[in-house]
Amino acid sequence: MTDSTFSIAGPSNTHLNAQIQITGSKSETNRLLLLQALFSGLKIDNISNSDDAAAMQKGVGLRKGTVDVFHAGTAMRFLTAFFATQEGVDILLTGSERMQQRPIGILVAALQKLGADIQYEAQQGFPPLRIKGKNLEISEVSLDAGVSSQYISALLLVAPSLKNGLRLHLKGHITSVPYIKMTLSLLQQIGVRTRFEDQTIEVQPANQISPTTLVVESDWSSASYYYSIVAMSAIGSEVSLSSYKAESLQGDAVLATIYESMGVTTHFEGHRLVLRKIAIPSAAILEEGLSWDLSNAPDIAQTIAVSCFGLGLACNLTGLHTLKIKETDRLLALEAELSKFGASVRVSDKSLHLAPFKGPFNKGVSVATYHDHRMAMAFAPLALRVPFQIEEAMVVKKSYPDFWEDLSLLGFQIKDLGN
Repeated sequence: MTDSTFSIAGPSNTHLNAQIQITGSKSETNRLLLLQALFSGLKIDNISNSDDAAAMQKGVGLRKGTVDVFHAGTAMRFLTAFFATQEGVDILLTGSERMQQRPIGILVAALQKLGADIQYEAQQGFPPLRIKGKNLEISEVSLDAGVSSQYISALLLVAPSLKNGLRLHLKGHITSVPYIKMTLSLLQQIGVRTRFEDQTIEVQPANQISPTTLVVESDWSSASYYYSIVAMSAIGSEVSLSSYKAESLQGDAVLATIYESMGVTTHFEGHRLVLRKIAIPSAAILEEGLSWDLSNAPDIAQTIAVSCFGLGLACNLTGLHTLKIKETDRLLALEAELSKFGASVRVSDKSLHLAPFKGPFNKGVSVATYHDHRMAMAFAPLALRVPFQIEEAMVVKKSYPDFWEDLSLLGFQIKDLGN
């Protein structure tokens, strides 16, 4: 099913009106699943139904044997730290072929400095990992903060279970700060004391927590595709999504600000996030294009690039250095697939630059997804401009299994063409 190619065409009526229920954020879910494994008093509602969350949920329940997280990068990072700190664990932690190409050496080195027993089974610096869990008594370590915030969050999540807690010194520019703040906020919500000052984070040890239930907010990354759809739809279109919080922990909530310049407004009705298309893109953005530093929200880069292309806008996105070590090299993938439609796009190792597009869109395009869920979902809204095909369409299961069904509710015409 994952290998199926889908044909996709936009709704016959581009004046859209729909309500969509989106599953819980996998970023919050995976953090809370790890904390729940450490503290039995924690209950979780609205857990993500993604493959990544399923991999995490299965992993935290195992103590011996092989754990294969497939494409789940968050689970790989978080479980590395979790297993390393659990006395008696003897695990081989592995993943897909692409996962075995994604670096993890910075996290492993930090854990080893804390006393962890982790060995590389193949290439140095990359999974698979042989991990023998033990009690770690060293409580201070430094880590390069510019590569992936998930390395930092992995250490912070296990920190309360360490005998002496953790004092983490961050070196260099800190990437994706909102995700670090999300981790610290969740720790604080279950009663763990933390402090983040300058380049140092401290987490106090905690033996147990008071019984607590936390509700996972729906995923803002998933909301990004509806921002893109509304931006490319007719004025007056409205799509509401649930369940969201006005004061979100998720860095991708910056979508509300970014898409305002494309004529999309955001407001809350209770826990529903309501998106409305009220105008064409502003004169300023039509003339100058969209420029944005996405250092704190790199996962929405693909969506924004496709939106700008669909609207004919120039686009200059920076702060994208982490995209090269995701499910694929997302910058090269964007360049290749946008070009198929006629886009003029160039990328560096940390930026994307899209020229204004006057059309027409090339027809008969088949978009490759590179085993990357966000490639499939980011390109789907472009069907509002031109029909096309998406390869390996069910890769969306990684984060948003119901994506294609939900797009059908908006009137998108989707057909499974098989392999």
